[in-house]
Amino acid sequence: MTATAARIGIDVGGTFTDLVASVPERGLVVHHKEPSTPADPSLAVADGLAALLARADLRPEEVTGLVHGTTIGLNAVIQRRGARIALVVTEGYRDILEIGRSRMPSSFDLYAGKEEPLVPRNLIVEISARLGPGGAPVAEPDAAELDRVAARLRATGADAAAVVILHGYTDPAFEEGVAAGLRERLPLLPVTASATVWPEVREYERALVACMNAYIQPLMRDYFARLEGRVRGLGVSAPIFISASNGGSMSLRSAAERPVETVLSGPAAGVAAAARLGAGAIVTFDMGGTSSDIAVSVDGSPELATHTTVGGLPLIVPVVAVHAIGAGGGSVIRVDGQGVLKVGPGSAGADPGPAAYGRGGDRPTVTDCYLATGLIDPRTFLGGRMPLDAGASFKALSGVASHLASGGERGEHPSGEVAGGEVAAYRVAASALRVATAGMATELQKIMAQRGLDPRRFALVPFGGAGPTHAAMLAEEVGIAHIVVPPTAATFCALGAAGADLRRDFARSLRRPLDAASATRLAGVLAELSAQAREWLAEQDGGARSRGRLSFAADMRYSGQAYELRVALDPGRLDAGTVSEAFHAEHERLYGFRDQGATVELGTARLGVVGPAAELPPAAVPPGTGAPRPAARRRVMLAGAWHDARVHLRESLGVGDAFDGPAIVEQDDTTVVVPPGWSADVDEAGNLHLRRTDGAQNPRRKA
Repeated sequence: MTATAARIGIDVGGTFTDLVASVPERGLVVHHKEPSTPADPSLAVADGLAALLARADLRPEEVTGLVHGTTIGLNAVIQRRGARIALVVTEGYRDILEIGRSRMPSSFDLYAGKEEPLVPRNLIVEISARLGPGGAPVAEPDAAELDRVAARLRATGADAAAVVILHGYTDPAFEEGVAAGLRERLPLLPVTASATVWPEVREYERALVACMNAYIQPLMRDYFARLEGRVRGLGVSAPIFISASNGGSMSLRSAAERPVETVLSGPAAGVAAAARLGAGAIVTFDMGGTSSDIAVSVDGSPELATHTTVGGLPLIVPVVAVHAIGAGGGSVIRVDGQGVLKVGPGSAGADPGPAAYGRGGDRPTVTDCYLATGLIDPRTFLGGRMPLDAGASFKALSGVASHLASGGERGEHPSGEVAGGEVAAYRVAASALRVATAGMATELQKIMAQRGLDPRRFALVPFGGAGPTHAAMLAEEVGIAHIVVPPTAATFCALGAAGADLRRDFARSLRRPLDAASATRLAGVLAELSAQAREWLAEQDGGARSRGRLSFAADMRYSGQAYELRVALDPGRLDAGTVSEAFHAEHERLYGFRDQGATVELGTARLGVVGPAAELPPAAVPPGTGAPRPAARRRVMLAGAWHDARVHLRESLGVGDAFDGPAIVEQDDTTVVVPPGWSADVDEAGNLHLRRTDGAQNPRRKA
């Protein structure tokens, strides 16, 4: 076998760990799904990696890079299972986390509880260090004070600490100096300086970034050490990269230092991969085992957000704007106290999983509904490696039916026989799928409306194990008429990780009126950030991608406005007039007017650096016959009615093949549903395009 270079992407989910190997020399992309091991996710990574190497016929030394996405940090924040951390703050600001923004979680719910801070008040230590808003030191701690603060930190028994100095964003070196002094006195205690993680104005949000970084750092470092040990144990010596929340990746060392930048890495990788499909304006739909997420891409680039929420806490680092909209394949079907059918938010997870998994779980899930309605075949799940128990699904769904007081309702079985209990289970399954779809559609439409976007003008790109199965149901509900299913949809986040660019974002708040002096300061700050970005990029992979692409922007607003606009900048034209005109033009584009007489304020200077990864090989798809023959037929329930559907195997479809629904397309890790009134065809890249053929935008809402 000739020497090859393979890049591997890994995405650890709640139910399955997905792995993809990209081998450009062979024009090959190989994927594998491994059941997750929640107690130690690195076990599933190691088992899955060994299976993937065997499946792709790769030797360990042929792996040149491994990119890993994980939700460990995210889950730790959500479940409040991070480290015991302490916080060092400027005197008088001990209650910064308790006060927050002084807003109620819900303005109309008098019983709504506030999110618990990551650091309890008794673990917050004050220090006299302070900067003025212009960056000049107001108070500096001496050696004696640093000794006192270090002693108090030692007494807390904290596993890590964060340092937040008032106005620290104006001079990150000052705050880092305080943190360094504490590290000298406590060499075993990881200390995070907020301004070196994210030097942006707003003390509360900056404190949260630092605390979140410290909160998950010990956990992530332990995991990264186990991960590296297991990967090296398989003989793979290639560098390991970690997916970042901004859709890129970073070295294992960088991720260990700044784990807060990885908390939303898993979903972001799939969105970045979808944006590269060239499908124009798209809505991605990632439906895995635990939840469903969407994101928007209009111009081939994922939408980024600088304000999001993790575990009920605001996070201001740039992330791909991914929004949770509903249930996943493992979401539990239940009846609430008022007798109403509900889907989620509880999940059966990977262990024991849905009732159909046969691992002791007895709670019905969305996956059980797919099985009961014929959408998935119990014999071919995961390519036949994991057959499902249809009887267990029917039993679990029948239990829900009894709670709904179905009273042994009788009806017609798809075979023509009369079976009261099974029919009740079928009806519960169909109803639960409608409930799940309606919830997803409501959230999707709300998110699109907030951006002034019409979902009917977008294509839906589904991925995740359940995304292609549920995509047409969601599309019909919101009026989307075009669906694009990638060849490796079920492992798409892992594919996105394999092709992820090196990427990092930098920021520095300025907070001053825009004039000649501040424009000069802006140019100087962007030059400093450019130098930091190139240095960071060179450190990631030995300088192989050090000639990265830089993008420049600044947040600006009219004086008195509450919010700022992100404005792209030309680094060669940073004079006050050009920068001001760029803001006026962006404001006019968004809001329809400009105010030439108003003072423009500079907020935060921003810079992004990208080190491009090697292009992933396109799928090798042979020409088709145009009218493929189905491999089988089976009865499926769609929209509450039974249909005789043709079953096609994804690997047997070629370029140009086309067929009408109702049809099922099976591949070894997911199932694509093509309902009546839809057609399907295969493009040159192997993508399966589903299009409405009956002209209806939303058949459920026709008069």
